[in-house]
Amino acid sequence: MGADLPDPAGAGYAPAVRQRILMVEDDERLARMVSEYLGEHGFDLTHRPGFEEGRSLALREPFAALILDVMLPDGDGLALCREIRARSDVPILMLTARGDAMDRIVGLEIGADDYLPKPFDPRELLARLRAILRRGDRSSTPTRAPLRFGRLEIDPERRIVRLDEREVGLTAHQFDLLWALAERAGRPVSRDQLMEVVRGDLPGPFDRSVDVHVSRIRAAIEADPKRPRRLLTVRGVGYLLTRSPEGES
Repeated sequence: MGADLPDPAGAGYAPAVRQRILMVEDDERLARMVSEYLGEHGFDLTHRPGFEEGRSLALREPFAALILDVMLPDGDGLALCREIRARSDVPILMLTARGDAMDRIVGLEIGADDYLPKPFDPRELLARLRAILRRGDRSSTPTRAPLRFGRLEIDPERRIVRLDEREVGLTAHQFDLLWALAERAGRPVSRDQLMEVVRGDLPGPFDRSVDVHVSRIRAAIEADPKRPRRLLTVRGVGYLLTRSPEGES
């Protein structure tokens, strides 16, 4: 994890000031290497080895993003993700065991923004971290007006979704997917197109992550997620956001 490794994000996200990242990981050697590598690329990493220490710090102090291991010696990283997400929209990157698709699916379902299986290339960790941070950085994007679909309003500038004037909670990935559908409302959007929204320029398969995110979006904006009226499945194609669900104006 030396400075001679090429920058995976190229001219992508580059914070103007060093941003604080919290890593909750019991592998001390891995944490030291990640801290050194991220430090070389403009981040300050704070490390905690266990669930309770990580939980206390994450809920007490502000961080630009969290890196959470699924397997912790004194608790469950997924439970920690769920608790933090219930209180904050801070970007969360989960570290999972290689090949364990269920951990990744559950992590996305409870609010993680992305996942990375171990062992990993530090360049991919940096790229994924920058990607989830970039989604929340709106300073370089042109002003875009909110879109309204019946009782659903999507505000791309504030990255807020309201249903019946009440704000609903979505992760960064989920908001990006919903906005991609909103910009093409009334037209089917393929899973490949939506996968690109989730994945960006990062390599590798994303398994069922698009489906998982869509499921979570439905849970947030549908009266009955099992019988959706706003976010519809188009068999053999992908998904479609209706302009105005039946019975709404």
